[in-house]
Amino acid sequence: MVLGIESSCDETGAGIVRDGELLAHVVASSMDEHARYGGVVPEIAARAHLHAFNPVVRQALDQAGLRLNQLDAVAVTTGPGLSGALQVGLAGAKTLAYSAGVPLYGVHHLAGHVAADILEHGPLPEPCVVLIVSGGHTSLLLVRDLVREPILHLGDTLDDAAGECFDKVARILGLPYPGGPAIDRAARDGDPRAVAFPRPLTRSGDDPYAFSFSGLKTAAARWVERHRVRGEELSVADGAAALQEAVADVLTRKALAACRAYDVRTLVVVGGVAANSRVRGLAEERCAAAGIELRVPPMTLCTDNGAMIAAVGDLLVRADAEPAPLNVSVDPSAPLDYASLTPLPSAPARAA
Repeated sequence: MVLGIESSCDETGAGIVRDGELLAHVVASSMDEHARYGGVVPEIAARAHLHAFNPVVRQALDQAGLRLNQLDAVAVTTGPGLSGALQVGLAGAKTLAYSAGVPLYGVHHLAGHVAADILEHGPLPEPCVVLIVSGGHTSLLLVRDLVREPILHLGDTLDDAAGECFDKVARILGLPYPGGPAIDRAARDGDPRAVAFPRPLTRSGDDPYAFSFSGLKTAAARWVERHRVRGEELSVADGAAALQEAVADVLTRKALAACRAYDVRTLVVVGGVAANSRVRGLAEERCAAAGIELRVPPMTLCTDNGAMIAAVGDLLVRADAEPAPLNVSVDPSAPLDYASLTPLPSAPARAA
């Protein structure tokens, strides 16, 4: 039994997994506290984690019908993310592991998103192409054994992530925070062909697996400005639908190109933006046409949660991986090379 702790941004999550089976899944979000500022405020997030940590862990243990001393290990997100938020989760996880007398495992947040799919669909096919799309990250990966082998990056975003593009354009359109769900809701009444937004990095000669969404954000801002200058009525629904279509088109086009190039028959789409209805819908259409299996976690496991961290911890335990030392630290900007992430504190600089 592995308890997983997630606190990299504005969700405090605790989950419990045993041999790939989800036993508990509890999340407390501070999203409403950040909404008035139009984005996540690091200090507010860290404070919210402090308040939510113990109740969330207690609820997870109760949900699984377990006591702390029945755990076999504790896994915790050690990066990337907001430094203060990560520190709160790590400090709490260390305390729990020490109290229970069980090993502690540091987990890369993005590997957690990949492992979330295991909780719904079982072991990942080896190899598989994974598309991670969230507020801070957009990456195409080739994954073999998630916890035993290095993770191969086929392509990453060169600037804004897909979720960041949604958030910024939502603000331009006057939609509330968080922008991704607001864009999705507004797009239901819009025409995705109403605005010819660009498809960045999809021309011949462009990097086939790299992403860039800053130009799409700029195009949306110019479209809004043109309407305002001319005094024309702005169709927020059309703008949202066209933006969503452009993002989904680019994401799925590149993901399927990677599947074909590497002769992979399974595409896994994970991360917060995987909850977007058009991203899911277009991925389903194109995978079905190409004969590629599509795996997407349920909505509750797409956004940040402790269950996905527990899933990685469960894999690490079963792989006899080395636990983290008790002086493990956090790395707010850690690249995704391995699922296990055990950064150590930097040595203090010596005075001259």
